[in-house]
Amino acid sequence: MDFSAERKRLVDLCIQIQQIAAPTGAEEERARWVADYLRALGYAVETDDLHNVYACARGRQRSPALAVTAHTDTVFPAATDLTVRHDSAHRRVFGPGIGDNSMGVASLLWLAQVLRDAESLPVDVWFVANVGEEGNGDLRGMRAAVDRLQPVLGAAIVIEGMGISRIVHQALASRRYAIEATAPGGHSWSDYGAASAIHVLAQLAAELTQLRPPATPRTTFNIGVIEGGTSVNTIAQQARLELDLRSEDPAALASLIGQVQAIVGRYQTVRWQQAGVAVTTTVIGDRPGGAIADDHPLVEAAIRSLHAVEVKPQLSMRISSTDANIPLSRGIPAVCIGITDGGNAHRTDEWIATTPISRGLRHLLALTMWAAEWLGEKR
Repeated sequence: MDFSAERKRLVDLCIQIQQIAAPTGAEEERARWVADYLRALGYAVETDDLHNVYACARGRQRSPALAVTAHTDTVFPAATDLTVRHDSAHRRVFGPGIGDNSMGVASLLWLAQVLRDAESLPVDVWFVANVGEEGNGDLRGMRAAVDRLQPVLGAAIVIEGMGISRIVHQALASRRYAIEATAPGGHSWSDYGAASAIHVLAQLAAELTQLRPPATPRTTFNIGVIEGGTSVNTIAQQARLELDLRSEDPAALASLIGQVQAIVGRYQTVRWQQAGVAVTTTVIGDRPGGAIADDHPLVEAAIRSLHAVEVKPQLSMRISSTDANIPLSRGIPAVCIGITDGGNAHRTDEWIATTPISRGLRHLLALTMWAAEWLGEKR
């Protein structure tokens, strides 16, 4: 196979996908395009209510099967200008979502075309273009996909467009909250002294910023969104923040959650209630942890595959929050791999390097074929 020629075709395919807006929760149009593409390749395509897309290259055995997945959603609102810019001098392509995850979806479709023409596969290989990986999508697409395939699923390879040298096989657990305050509010002059939802939430947020999570195991928090109020001269009746908690260790995450709950609890006492203040919390994200060992056969195969295409694995970057969290949390071996180099993820000037794509495709194909053979031997 001429991987240099495949690289150009893949870049063109990637741009086609990137031009279809797919913010988390509104992936339907892109999912429809992916489904049509797979049907044109000759696959029997299925979709679910979330707009996940499924196709299967049949092998000699149904179970255990291999799933290869890529998420279709992006972080960018539907109104984002998706214009692409080519930098020929540095062999880069710029555009919102070009790497995360248009390149991943394009690579999934490329693999589907290659395996369609394979003479014989040891096991079924499922191609899944799933929704809801980013932000408050909370991995809902991958949850539904694993629910659907779990009776036959033996392993999973998750594709991200960028990060060719990374092999993620440890799932970073996280919990996300929306914390909302309501209060009587009123006019800033005539009702001065009435409780303000913004003042209450600002005090609460200030306490959150004093949290000191451990450096080891690495544990973090972030207030990523804060909003509320009506106008500059209105005592706010409502305010809201969104809080992200993460840790490499489930016990450390549980401890941090307990500390957050204790802070929130101090604003739910009778004193605050008598002032007309109510503070509530809602879980808006709960990503489970899990892992396979550094010396797991799937991890070692991924490392060998990268070495074979002359890419040095970044073995210090084994942990992340990806769609692989879901199979890993259920005891199903999984890795998340990248196709090329890139940068500025989640920015409108996101970019991918085109030169490494050939190596990324060889890596993806080799690892897929190895995993299929490995699962075939496990029956």
